[in-house]
Amino acid sequence: MSRNSVSIRLWVTIGILLSVFLLLQTMSHGEAIVPRQPLQDLPYALAAWTGKDQALQQDVLRVVGVSDYTNRYYTSSSEPSVQLYVGYYASQRTGDTIHSPKNCLPGSGWDPIRSGYVTLQLTNGRKIVVNEYVIQQDQNKQLVFYWYQGRGRVIASEYAGKLCLVADALSRNRTDGALVRLVTPMQDDEEKARARLTDFTQELFPALEKLIPN
Repeated sequence: MSRNSVSIRLWVTIGILLSVFLLLQTMSHGEAIVPRQPLQDLPYALAAWTGKDQALQQDVLRVVGVSDYTNRYYTSSSEPSVQLYVGYYASQRTGDTIHSPKNCLPGSGWDPIRSGYVTLQLTNGRKIVVNEYVIQQDQNKQLVFYWYQGRGRVIASEYAGKLCLVADALSRNRTDGALVRLVTPMQDDEEKARARLTDFTQELFPALEKLIPN
């Protein structure tokens, strides 16, 4: 890809994000209040997996600006662990917007190795597209799945998510939504790590649908 093409894409992206920010800032009417259950109600037992909470530090919470969140490590007797983070935003009009893991994880010392998309088939036959991200710190590699969920959608692309955010703010008076992120070690190998996150997502998703408003 030429340097000019990269530059054009960068400026287009900046333009889209700036437009989203300005539009959300200038919309002054009250936002619809959507009833929901707290993310703490997410089951600790998901098939063979058992979850344990790990609270985020207050300075981290101030940066991410979430309305509600859960951060857990799920373990089973036969698999490496899966870290689940779900950050929910009741509104994204006032500057508290979802942070992409592609920005947050490198800031935590993890180097990006590869990114792309993967299509997952859920137990009810539905297919969703999520981000797949390989990160590395020293000799440790991890596989990441993440997606944006809310207002009846599951979206992988940051750009598509911002466009849908604007559309829903105008048509439905809603900007609520969540980031869902799964992380697992790749010490066994990439295919096993991918299968592990796929299986975990299939168990997790029905519970998430009950907690993240459509």
